[in-house]
Amino acid sequence: METAKNTEIREKLFKALDGHSNDLVNTKPSPEEWSPMQILEHLYLMETTVARKMREELQKPEREKAKPKPIALTVNRLVKVEAPDFVQPTDFYQTIPEIKDKLAESRRSLDSVFSEAEPEALENRSMKHPVFGQVPLNQWYAFVGLHEKRHLKQLELTLKKVSKMLHS
Repeated sequence: METAKNTEIREKLFKALDGHSNDLVNTKPSPEEWSPMQILEHLYLMETTVARKMREELQKPEREKAKPKPIALTVNRLVKVEAPDFVQPTDFYQTIPEIKDKLAESRRSLDSVFSEAEPEALENRSMKHPVFGQVPLNQWYAFVGLHEKRHLKQLELTLKKVSKMLHS
């Protein structure tokens, strides 16, 4: 498991929020772009969905083995990917402590799935990813970290844009 890497990326996400107000993180830089809070909510929804779907996959009697995928490509922000509806963030106002709690909860859920599953089950089962197709379950923990790393850059850029907007 990529626990240390994922923890480091999560800490960087939270550190990016330091010194910013709840109002600022709930501000969209433009109607087409997500607010910093929506980026974080998207990460929460993604991690929660991955944990839930993995639990479901591990309960199924049948299994589908898949070849490892090049998930490291996830951090390439030049390749734009439309987030599926089930991980689209809402427009609800949330506070920084609320989203941090949600992200801590989703991480506990993901950690729990991985710690309870047999390594063989994680290797011999897979789940569908919208870009990579069937991805072995043992790659999903690393994928979640890489996905957060991709959005960390987006979060940092969005915080700069919104700060500039509100302070000019």
